[in-house]
This record gives sequence, structure tokens and C-alpha cells, in this order.
Amino acid sequence: MSSQRLRIVFFGSPEFAVPSLAAVAANHDVVAVITQPDRPAGRGKKLTAPPAKELALRLGLPVEQPTTLKTPAFVEALAAHQADLFVVVAYGRILPPAVLAVPRLGPWNVHGSLLPKYRGAAPIQWAIIRGESRTGICIMRMEAGLDTGPVAASAETPIGEDDTSGSMAVRLAELGAQLLIETIPRIAAGSIVLVPQDDGQATLAPMLKKEDGWLDFAQPAPQVAARARGVDPWPGPTAAVDGELIKLFAPRVQAAPATSAPGTVLASADKLVVACGSDAVAFGELQLPGRKRLPAAAVLAGRPIPDGTRLSTPVRSDAEP
Repeated sequence: MSSQRLRIVFFGSPEFAVPSLAAVAANHDVVAVITQPDRPAGRGKKLTAPPAKELALRLGLPVEQPTTLKTPAFVEALAAHQADLFVVVAYGRILPPAVLAVPRLGPWNVHGSLLPKYRGAAPIQWAIIRGESRTGICIMRMEAGLDTGPVAASAETPIGEDDTSGSMAVRLAELGAQLLIETIPRIAAGSIVLVPQDDGQATLAPMLKKEDGWLDFAQPAPQVAARARGVDPWPGPTAAVDGELIKLFAPRVQAAPATSAPGTVLASADKLVVACGSDAVAFGELQLPGRKRLPAAAVLAGRPIPDGTRLSTPVRSDAEP
């Protein structure tokens, strides 16, 4: 297998992209890092750089933050890098065909699902919400469609009952970086075998909205717990208590009397136990508005939620995928 150092343009923005960028930079020549513009973040709305940019600057790599990818000037600038291939990891924008056509060995994407399942911006979150027991990483040769390109390599990993989208993203980011570095030499050697996706098996994973965090306690407890884990850390699993929004984390399914109305608090000591359409979910961590996420016992000591309280859920205004 070739150990040739390649010229690579890396497209990536969030923390998920950081392990892949570090791995590529250690093994190849990253001639440019393309990332999203700095944006306001946090309560103070301080202008904040994407994590991929922060790493690139620490490594002394050139960074570009275009506001559009569609100008001829940008395409010409990319071509001037004379890159062998592009690596794209959670960049946050769709690359137009003129950009995809630039590198001689093609554009390659590290995608956080087992394609064709969960094409789109939030594959990790929706795999958990949908109750999958396994997920993984794919290295895909990019084409104009949304995550429709043929797959060059994949690796699976289980989804544990305590895994959240946050914990899975950390694991899959590392798995993706490892798989990427193993796959690039085969791309360079021309020995890669591309497997077309079966479009008939495709599912979509659109970007999450705040509304996707609302918990519907009329659903069975396993579904409520899966959604709570899938929207952790963002937008956060949310319900309303006496008109006040509260976030409920660290869910665990447990048995409950069938006579309990969905949304009813059954116990509120070390955990907040809430009845669901069947059984109940015990939430081990809570977060009040404007406060930190804490163990449920600490929150409930200062803000009691008596047994029998009903947690409410607003009506969803959109259809789920």
C-alpha cells in the first residue's frame, strides 16, 4: 500500500471534523483548510472560530472561510492548490459540481452513518432517535446528490443504552479519522472498490430544530428515552413544568403502572420519574432555564417537582422524516 504524501484540501468545521484533520495533517500535505466563517456563540455572542479553524491555526495550516462556494474565482483558487484530493468532514455546506470536479483523485466525505441509512446533516442524532442498535462511519466518494455517492469503506460501532448524540459523535469522529487514513492510500493506489448505494434503502436525517427536542410522553418509554438521548446535547430534551421549560437528561426506562397518565411525575427524589404511553422514564440529570445541567437530586432539592405533577408537551407543527 502506498505511503505517498498527497496534497489535500480539507473541508470541515465542527468538533467532529477535528480528529480527521489532525490525522490527515500528520500523514499528508494539507494545502488549505476550508471552514465556515466565524460566528457569534454563547450568551455573550462572542465571535467564535470553528474548531477545525482553531486546529488548523495551531498546526500552521492555511485557512480559508468563504461565504460562498459558487463563484468562478473560488473554483480557480481551489484549482491553484493542485490538490490530489479533497476531504470533506461535516463542512456544513453542499459542494457544487464545479468544486467537486477539481481534485484529480476526487472528493471524499467522512459521513457519520452506515449509508444509505441516514443521509443528511444529523445522521448520528436520528440513528439514536430511531432506536438503532448500531451505527458507523462511511468514506464516500462525493457526487452532486445528498450523500448519494458510492461507499469506499465503512466501520460499525454499537449504540449503547446510555449513548447520546454527543458521546456517539466523539466516538465516530475518532473512528472516521482512523478509517480515513487507512482508506486514502488505497485511493491513491487506485485499488479502492466503490460500492453503489441502494437508494431504495435510504433514510433521511435532516438538521435538528429546537422543536425536535420536545418530549412526547404519550409515546412508549423506549421511544421517549431514545429521543432524549438523540437530542443530547442539542437542542436538549425538553418539557414544560407549570409553564417553565426544563431539560431532562440521562434517561433510563423503567416499569410503571399502566394507570398512570402520560407525563405524570411518579417520583422526584434522586431521579425524576415520568410516566409514558407505556412504562416510564427516569431522568438522572435536569437543567432549569439559565442554569447548569446537574444531577436530578441537586436540582429537585432547590426546585421540587411534586409527585402527580403533569409535564406538558406542545403540539409539533411539522411532520418528522
